[in-house]
Amino acid sequence: MSTIGPSTPHVSGTKVICALDIGGTNAKARCAHWDDKRAAPSGPSYTPEQLAADLPKLLAGERVDAITIGLPTPIRNGRPLQDPVNLGPGWRDFDYRAAFGVPVKILNDAAMQAIGSHRAAGLTNEKMLFLGLGTGLGTCMIAGRIVLPMELAHLPFKKGRTFEDYVGIRGRERNGTRKWRGHVAETVRLLRAAVLPDIVVLGGGNSKAIKEVPEGCMLGANSNAFLGGYAVWEPDWAGAATEL
Repeated sequence: MSTIGPSTPHVSGTKVICALDIGGTNAKARCAHWDDKRAAPSGPSYTPEQLAADLPKLLAGERVDAITIGLPTPIRNGRPLQDPVNLGPGWRDFDYRAAFGVPVKILNDAAMQAIGSHRAAGLTNEKMLFLGLGTGLGTCMIAGRIVLPMELAHLPFKKGRTFEDYVGIRGRERNGTRKWRGHVAETVRLLRAAVLPDIVVLGGGNSKAIKEVPEGCMLGANSNAFLGGYAVWEPDWAGAATEL
């Protein structure tokens, strides 16, 4: 079983970019020259004000030129359309540029990891579907350099429940890991038939629980999210996120 992911982080030109991956359990930060990520606890009451308060500790004195935030919610024109389901309130209307003091780009967390996975796999014009198996189900399609965040997780799957209900963490806890793996394989089969990608990348924290990678898929490392955060400040991927 192979996992796509670079041996060393990608450096975005001469800029120092801090990529923030905000999940339902931890807010994770990384700059390209760091040996590893740094994290602060998040959770269902975590707000952008708390993120701003945590950032100096995460940076530990590091001066950065720009920040990318991967947030688990739909993004339009660089701003959240709604507060993330698994976090606290205030993300939609928060003044990120003023709080952080540097240019900021926000994109859906699945889109950020999808971009990094696309880079790490060395893809060019291939159509790639990214499925992020985490607290919920993140979905994003990339065709060439066109990034198309999707909300496929909330489509009906079976027994009145959605794909996310079965392949998100609550589905795994409810049905057990063995059945969860079968639901992941069925989700991949149905979504491949619907959007016809050349390759499917399975990422997110729960992807490591997969024993047999479904046909047409490869596993993506979680660290690819940070690669996507650096990449959106480069010309090739600049259109994937709007600067605030």
